[in-house]
Amino acid sequence: MKGVMRFGKKGKLSPRYIGPYRIDKRVGNVAYELELPQELAAVHLVFHISMLKKYIHDPLLILPTECVRIKDGLTYEEIPVQILDRQVRRLRTKDVASVKVLWRNQFVEEATWEAEEDMKKRYPYLFESGGNADQGTNFLLSAL
Repeated sequence: MKGVMRFGKKGKLSPRYIGPYRIDKRVGNVAYELELPQELAAVHLVFHISMLKKYIHDPLLILPTECVRIKDGLTYEEIPVQILDRQVRRLRTKDVASVKVLWRNQFVEEATWEAEEDMKKRYPYLFESGGNADQGTNFLLSAL
């Protein structure tokens, strides 16, 4: 099973500090090897000094670690929500049309360029009237 490490009460992936852990030995001028528990076996043992903070005993500062198990057989299907842009590129003797697709649960900055022909076959609803985000928009032909 694959696991994702989570730290803290709220399950955040990257808290400011976790621990405390004992220093085993100094490695070079600015690095230390720590004694980590078995649940952190996937984490490298050597840390730069800038990543460490002197421990001052305060029970409220100690964050417990927990491992969330992910089953190997799980899948996640990306679902396109909207077509943001369209372009046609000339490749030697043929034109290839691409569409910029916004996917569900993704930001606009993470939209991807996909082959228009494939998208029409797999997701025809994006190209029906009213479902196309690029309707009424002018496009430039790329000379690449």
